[in-house]
Amino acid sequence: MQAREQCGLGVLEGQVFKMDYQNRGTGAKRIPGTRGKGVPLVSASGPAEYVPGHQEGPAQLTSVADMLNWAKNWARSRSVWPLGYGLACCAIEMMASASAAQYDLARFGSEVFRSSPRQADLMIVAGTVCVKMGPRLRLLWEQMPDPRWVLSMGQCANSGGEFYDSYYTVQGVDTIVPVDVYVPGCPPRPEQLIEGILKLREKILKQGLSIQGEDPFAE
Repeated sequence: MQAREQCGLGVLEGQVFKMDYQNRGTGAKRIPGTRGKGVPLVSASGPAEYVPGHQEGPAQLTSVADMLNWAKNWARSRSVWPLGYGLACCAIEMMASASAAQYDLARFGSEVFRSSPRQADLMIVAGTVCVKMGPRLRLLWEQMPDPRWVLSMGQCANSGGEFYDSYYTVQGVDTIVPVDVYVPGCPPRPEQLIEGILKLREKILKQGLSIQGEDPFAE
């Protein structure tokens, strides 16, 4: 429970996050719920210096291959298509972020919610995951083409939420599929979901690249 709460968007100064699926695209298999190597974070000293989606250090581009990889990641990060998949009350906030004019998720290229998992890049798990829904959720995730990402929205999806002691509630969706970004809240506001998508864009942009300040020999 405590480890999952540390994976939310609230970052304390000096903490080091563990990036999920660091070896995605290289053929390396990871166990759902495990984390990769630590990434140095750039903590803002105040609200005026905080910029959503700019929490990690800049990427190191030392070769032409790195620049081509960065360009590919840039195109992917600017066109993330979510799957239209809602489970509980968090789905209302997800719909508000995509349709309400004051939020306008189209500014970040993620307003195209697809009805088929074969046309989606991102699964937003918005709501409580029950035991009966677990196999269906896993099937939808397996039908999504690579590369694919998962965003856990709300405390029910993160850790079971208020139903943590229920016999029929999955204690965190990361026990079923690997999660890239956790968005805390019950339910989280549309601004929090947008910030989570911006964090995911940052991870996609720097995927497969070295981050300035990280230890290249760290496991």
